[in-house]
Amino acid sequence: MHHINGAYTNYINIRKKRSGHLFRGRYKSLLLDKDSYLTELSRYIHLNPVRAGIVQRPEDYSYSSYPAYISTKTDDVVSTGLILGMMAAGRKEARKKYRNYLEAGIGADIESPLENVYGGMILGGERFIKEALTRIKEEYLSKGEVSHRRAIRASYAMEDILKCFAGAYKVSTEDILEVRLPEAKKAAIYLIKKHTGVTNQEIGERFGGLSYSAVAKICRRLEGAMEENRGLRKKIARIERTLSNVNG
Repeated sequence: MHHINGAYTNYINIRKKRSGHLFRGRYKSLLLDKDSYLTELSRYIHLNPVRAGIVQRPEDYSYSSYPAYISTKTDDVVSTGLILGMMAAGRKEARKKYRNYLEAGIGADIESPLENVYGGMILGGERFIKEALTRIKEEYLSKGEVSHRRAIRASYAMEDILKCFAGAYKVSTEDILEVRLPEAKKAAIYLIKKHTGVTNQEIGERFGGLSYSAVAKICRRLEGAMEENRGLRKKIARIERTLSNVNG
């Protein structure tokens, strides 16, 4: 994909007498829990041209794979079997159900499934994420082209850590997220950053809209405080030991 993106960008730049990037970002793929998210994600993608106001109907967008899902015509580039097979056993009924499913989303306020991507690469529920992290081998992580290594190595979800802090401080999870427990809040942010693949931005959003830099500053300051405060260091170590029991 890197080669294709680079070669096509060079082709367009030469043809159009332009320079610079053609695509907004690098190509990346997701590990997906197909039972929970595949049809939802497919619909969201097919409705992108409609949401953008480019066309009124998804089948009117020239560069969409959607017509291959609802038409009897074959398309050598598009493989529709998996998604249509999840709609119905027969192809005719599956095409009809997929069309109805997609059209029900036109004009609806549908949240992007991509908002729930874990560590930039896994889309699924908490159990699926943990199982996926367990299956991935260390030898695969060592490959240079694999991005998000830290996210893949992550052992816990953000909610695991929040629950441990809530138990340690004998408060609710929401109390940890609020300012009224500043020590617990900062320590929780530190351990989430240390033990999960969640980004600073995602941490900040969970803690009431902190900025990327604010999360980074909290982590740095807490590391410094731990060096000077033995009691704080012990408390966080105790929570980490409790956290280690989460995954058995």
